[in-house]
Amino acid sequence: MVASSQDFWNLLRRNSNYRYVWLGQIVSEIGDHFNSIAVLSLALHISGSGLAVGGVMIARTITLFLAGPVAGVLLDRMDRRKVMLLSDVFRAVVASFFVVTLTYRETWLLYVLSGLLMFASPFFTSGRMAILPKITTPEELHTANTLTQTTQWLTLTFGTMLGGMSTMQFGFEWAFVINALSFVFSAWAIWKLRSPSGHFLPERKAEAGPSRRSYWHDYVASLRYISSTPLVLAIGLSGVGWASGGGAAQILFTLYGEVVFQGGAAAVGLIWGFAGVGLVIGGIIAHRLGQRLDFAGYKHAITAAFVLHGGAYILFSQMRTIAGAIVFIALSRVGMGINNVLNRTMLLNHVPDALRGRVFTTVDVMRDAVMVLSLAAAGVASKHMEIRQIGLIAGCLSASTAVFWAAANVAGWIPEPPSEPAAEEEMSAGAPVA
Repeated sequence: MVASSQDFWNLLRRNSNYRYVWLGQIVSEIGDHFNSIAVLSLALHISGSGLAVGGVMIARTITLFLAGPVAGVLLDRMDRRKVMLLSDVFRAVVASFFVVTLTYRETWLLYVLSGLLMFASPFFTSGRMAILPKITTPEELHTANTLTQTTQWLTLTFGTMLGGMSTMQFGFEWAFVINALSFVFSAWAIWKLRSPSGHFLPERKAEAGPSRRSYWHDYVASLRYISSTPLVLAIGLSGVGWASGGGAAQILFTLYGEVVFQGGAAAVGLIWGFAGVGLVIGGIIAHRLGQRLDFAGYKHAITAAFVLHGGAYILFSQMRTIAGAIVFIALSRVGMGINNVLNRTMLLNHVPDALRGRVFTTVDVMRDAVMVLSLAAAGVASKHMEIRQIGLIAGCLSASTAVFWAAANVAGWIPEPPSEPAAEEEMSAGAPVA
């Protein structure tokens, strides 16, 4: 733990570009969680139904799904810093319009605004991952990825807890204003990024100039790369496996806090907060593991982490007190934290820069598509089934991912990619990847 903290501190002290990205991430993500807790609670209060909460989450996930291919291609064609800046400005404007929902209390407006806010998200989040190898040295990359992931979960912890408490104390308007201002700060932080080359264009753009190929051709090239690279495909499919049950969790956390434990927005924030604590602990463990494990050890660690995640999720679903629930949801998220950090580091190390924006968005789209189905099923089921039953089913679905990953590993279907990934031109021509 001490060694990890020192690594993080050294990175922030020495690397000003990463420090600006990190500061912007902290502020904008805390603001995001203020918004999420407020919107989900407001949706439940307006409609009195878990179905409306699911509607908000589905609106967010569908727009993420639709934005992914567009964001990926743009991030691999344009200056990634400029794309991220535009995303922040757009989100600041949309976030400010949530105040309207306090006087015009219609669930459809919550759906529309939530969808617009999330549509702009992958242009920023995938851009942040895509530029990470450009603003860090190879020695800093794993540490930077770990700090980015654990910071995301720390902001989940504090943002949801503070968001829940402040919403109850000061009302929904406060949360919406904080969210809008947070994107303004993030835009300032991204504006401060500097590159020796004067831009943050991907390598293909920087060397070959503007591409005349269609957006569809570019996106298909990334799909060909993913399908031809077993590790990248396996990581994408593991996200799909998690989403089969993890999507339901997005609505279940609200239902457990508001309905099962009857604790209001504060209880919802507590559950989300301890989920964040578990993710942070998992991320720190993964940082240590990533410095020590070989490729075979990495694959075994992913199996073990999925077993921990699914098993603890099942136990969370059956707890009779909120104290027991937050313990097991934290343990569940330890497993997810380990998986996320190790898998993202693998992608950062093996995916070529010219494809990085599209690969990250495509992996997210695969996950989000299944999340839509999981969310929809959980929302409908909440009208007909006991909430703990839905949680049990969701936990079993997520736990099954460990079985598929382990089976693929034993069968030898997840070899380590070559140290130098195939160039995009080879993938476009249909050349096989070893």
